[in-house]
Amino acid sequence: MALSPSSSAHQARQALADRLAELCRDAGLSGLDLAERCEWSRSKSSRIMNAKTPPSADDIRAWCKACGAEEQTEDLIAMLRTAEGMWVGWRRMERAGLKQAQEARLPLYQRTRRFRSYSSWLVPGIIQTQPYTTAALHAIQRRRGLVDDVAEAVAARMQRQRILYEGARQFAFLVEESVLRAGIGGVEVMSGQLGHLISVATLPNVSLGVVPMAPDRERWPAEGFWIYDAAQVNVELVSGYLTITQPSEVAMYAETFAELADLAVYGASARALITSAMDVLG
Repeated sequence: MALSPSSSAHQARQALADRLAELCRDAGLSGLDLAERCEWSRSKSSRIMNAKTPPSADDIRAWCKACGAEEQTEDLIAMLRTAEGMWVGWRRMERAGLKQAQEARLPLYQRTRRFRSYSSWLVPGIIQTQPYTTAALHAIQRRRGLVDDVAEAVAARMQRQRILYEGARQFAFLVEESVLRAGIGGVEVMSGQLGHLISVATLPNVSLGVVPMAPDRERWPAEGFWIYDAAQVNVELVSGYLTITQPSEVAMYAETFAELADLAVYGASARALITSAMDVLG
């Protein structure tokens, strides 16, 4: 099944563009009229109305003023912020440091009761050991040239892990077998992390599945994603962090999760794959 992870963000941008075009029509203005009133090029107003170029907050203020609809300015700026928030590049998300990026997700975790997580890159953060998290965040900090607040970010993630043991929450984790074998932090860190996975899998509110490597899989690995209840999906891509709230798209990720879950092994079979990966480490 092909996913369209950017369509929610596109729909939000298109909705904003449609609202701005409607304001222009209601004011009896053409795109050229509006461009002249705002002292813009004609192409700029056209690009904004056709959702080819996102407006800035200042653009929206000028647009509403030109249309005599200044009372709608704040609502439209809020729409802009919503559209922007659906797709956030890592540099923007982490510009204040990794600690703040970790803390920003806490309210979402606190209000969620059913978590579904699929990972094809790393062990999911909420079931990482402290040394594994430290190694992962140090690698991110160095690669992206961020301020070094790794120790504080690790502490924030460890604090967030308390939700595993608090409240009536259910967790379903799926990891590709390659995650068990593609190490980070060295032998000692990986050995500790794999042992922790075996321990976490014994929790009554946790399901841990491992998708075995195979030469004939019909459902290939996907980008890592989290599903929060049935309300929101977050996807971690190479270039940034995507938030999906469109019900049809959330359902697509839920279907993908179910397909991958059918391929996974659990219980003793999952422990055998984890133990095999530990044996390779020596």
